[in-house]
Amino acid sequence: MSELFLPQELIRKKRDGISLSDPEIGYMVQGITDGSLTDAQLGAFAMAVFKCGMTMDERVNLTRHMMNSGETLNWDQHNLDGPVVDKHSTGGVGDKISLMLAPIVASCGGYVPMISGRGLGHTGGTLDKLESIPGYDATPDNSVFQSLVKKIGCAIIGQTASLAPADQRLYATRDVTATVESIDLITASILSKKLASGLDALVMDIKTGNGAFASDYKMAQELAQSIANVSSNSGVPTSCLITDMDQVLGHSVGNAIEVVECIDFLKNPNNADHRLLELTIELSAYMLQLSGLASDLQTARIKSMNALESGKAASIFGKMITELGGPSDLLERPEKHLKPMPVITPIRSNSSGYISEIDARAIGLSMIHLKAGRTKSSDAIDHGVGLSNIVSKGQWVSKGDPIAMAHCRDQKQLDYLQLEFPSLIKLDEKEPQLPNLIKEVFKSNQDLKS
Repeated sequence: MSELFLPQELIRKKRDGISLSDPEIGYMVQGITDGSLTDAQLGAFAMAVFKCGMTMDERVNLTRHMMNSGETLNWDQHNLDGPVVDKHSTGGVGDKISLMLAPIVASCGGYVPMISGRGLGHTGGTLDKLESIPGYDATPDNSVFQSLVKKIGCAIIGQTASLAPADQRLYATRDVTATVESIDLITASILSKKLASGLDALVMDIKTGNGAFASDYKMAQELAQSIANVSSNSGVPTSCLITDMDQVLGHSVGNAIEVVECIDFLKNPNNADHRLLELTIELSAYMLQLSGLASDLQTARIKSMNALESGKAASIFGKMITELGGPSDLLERPEKHLKPMPVITPIRSNSSGYISEIDARAIGLSMIHLKAGRTKSSDAIDHGVGLSNIVSKGQWVSKGDPIAMAHCRDQKQLDYLQLEFPSLIKLDEKEPQLPNLIKEVFKSNQDLKS
């Protein structure tokens, strides 16, 4: 029957707000996967979905077909002695949590097969950060990936060509066709990869605020409910945390610079940025509780913090880096492998006051301007450029105080940041009220119907 379908007619149907059947969605996903759907048709389809939306049935079917567009992982033959659990973030500026979270959960008895993406829009990608580490192989084949997860407890890689290949192509298309913020496409993209990984449980970090794709809180709620519903219909218990992204998460943005912050975090958690620490522990706690590794959230928080403070999580992170081809002494000598930029200079405040607003999205866009991110999917990026020691909301600064440290290739880049960055920070005479870091939690309900 599928040979009777014409891509342009299915695009027309979706453009006109008509629901697509399961076979029709299967046909489109097959075309995405085998290349018979042209780039123009794929872009048009993505825009039609973006403008007209999908029903819950369509979302479930799109997710399932994308998940089955390639191999799926089965863990039965590996005889794991713990649950397979993962976390995914919708993306934020300075969001580096995956690098610490996977080793923490692995330290507590979980197995974390984390398949991460590259930067999308103004947000950085976990994969780009890891690829700033010399020798790191982010695309091992599935058998190597699974064996490493069993041996170490976690592995963070990118999508291989065999795992949800339809999503790989659609993901890249969304980035360059202004269709990133579609709840339907975000849901299918995230869950097709995660469900293909053979998970027992999933925790979602859904960002909201000026630095998030879901800048509107209502959109964040809709996305949380969508992911919970679709995942639930697919048999994977899921908790979705809506978290604040009105400022940089942690104190750095960039790629290598964020890896350095992660290493510092793992080695010296008591000195870590408090928001970064709080969210990392909370996400870990939900992963442990949802997967049955802890009876309740408070017990899970204690286990997570113990894994961090004992150094066990740092040790597992180091093993993961080494096993995937990175240097064996990265934790001990990060500066040897993540080489400092030629120009490292403070950016100073033009006035005094409390930090009341930070335009995280504009900070992310400034990184793209300096080639630390992409304007199109094929762009090479500069792993070394970035910002560290970025101020936080509620902090008092005096005129002339550093508000960030610029890490640049040359004077031209520095001039750009010194001109641009101070305008992205708003100061006020009054100390601002800080928003809650974790705003709401949505849990999957196995009784939900599509």
